[in-house]
Amino acid sequence: MSAKTTSLRDGAGLDARTLMAAAEAATGLSDYGDPTLASRAEALCAAMNEAGLDEEGRRRARSVFLWLLGDRLRLFDDHKRLNLATEVIERPIIITGEARCGTTFCQMLFGQDPGSRLLEFWEVMHPSPPPSLAGPADPRRAQADADWREILEQIPLWLISHPYNDMLGRNPPEDERTWAMDLRSTSPSGWWRVPLPMIAASPQDPPAQYRIHKMMLQQLQYGGPKKRWVTKGTQHHHRLQTVLATYPDALVVWIHRDPVQAIASRVQLIGQIQEGIAGTLDWGAFTRHTLAFGREVFAKAAVAPEADDPRVRHLRYSDFVKDPIGQIEGVYKSAGLPFTEDYRRAMLDWMPNNRSDRHGKFRYPIDIFETPVEQLHEEFAPYRERFGIEIEKPKP
Repeated sequence: MSAKTTSLRDGAGLDARTLMAAAEAATGLSDYGDPTLASRAEALCAAMNEAGLDEEGRRRARSVFLWLLGDRLRLFDDHKRLNLATEVIERPIIITGEARCGTTFCQMLFGQDPGSRLLEFWEVMHPSPPPSLAGPADPRRAQADADWREILEQIPLWLISHPYNDMLGRNPPEDERTWAMDLRSTSPSGWWRVPLPMIAASPQDPPAQYRIHKMMLQQLQYGGPKKRWVTKGTQHHHRLQTVLATYPDALVVWIHRDPVQAIASRVQLIGQIQEGIAGTLDWGAFTRHTLAFGREVFAKAAVAPEADDPRVRHLRYSDFVKDPIGQIEGVYKSAGLPFTEDYRRAMLDWMPNNRSDRHGKFRYPIDIFETPVEQLHEEFAPYRERFGIEIEKPKP
């Protein structure tokens, strides 16, 4: 038995070179499409080794690394063999906004248009080969469903805060999940098996990340019906310049909400996810970290020149939840897209069976910050004023 093979099976620490060699051996491929990937793998392995994972934790981490590295090798190989760079991603609709601002609900409704299609978890969790080339016995949907059952068994409260998880592998992911195989995103849906509350994210490189994102859409579109993509992500508005350079004809829909409500809800949601993964969480430190992040991103959004790009449509969360169909119809008309009665009926048919509280009411306190709420409202006033956002009254 070779030293590399041994290190994958015994109690040794995680080693990036060994993991990459194992993924190459398992797939028969070696082109990762980016020579800097190894450095990110090394950094993640080092962070996990320093965290002191036990043997089971290391075993589960290895399984995730091999899964993501193998998927990446296959994706890049498919791209070359099938000349997927020629696939045109035409006028996608890209939903964005901070977490807990209604981006998934918005995406789901935009995705009811018969002329559009959603990105689904089973596709990004197991993207190779392109779905059009798979046979009738393709196991990937069932595998993604099994993955999601495992996730929800480990993080049961996630079903209440994000009820769309009941769709399992058909659930629409955040676009950031496509970056997991680039080792730049440690999304819980990619790394739930690794029992760490926070995994240090790798340095970001927006052009490289949107290259992966576009490759994924080209992969999944190949050989299938040409419909308009509807995707979503909570980081697109942080990097609009790159989004619009990658998809020049995109329609970006940016949802805005009272920052205090969005950040408080995010604390509860992500905190519950992290506890499900790692078992314990320092809620005080996590709340401070989340608020610091929120302060930074909302301050940048308040002055971002890209927000004025005519390809970006802005929706207020309060308006959207009151009249979602009317708001979408307005976006369609302003963008010159046909809004059909079939589309309207599809949304009306979808909404009654997809209430946000169908698995229980998600509640979160807003008085969890060391800074008084009124002071936070004052801090976020420039953002609210720019986008016309009123202070949201707490729900009983």
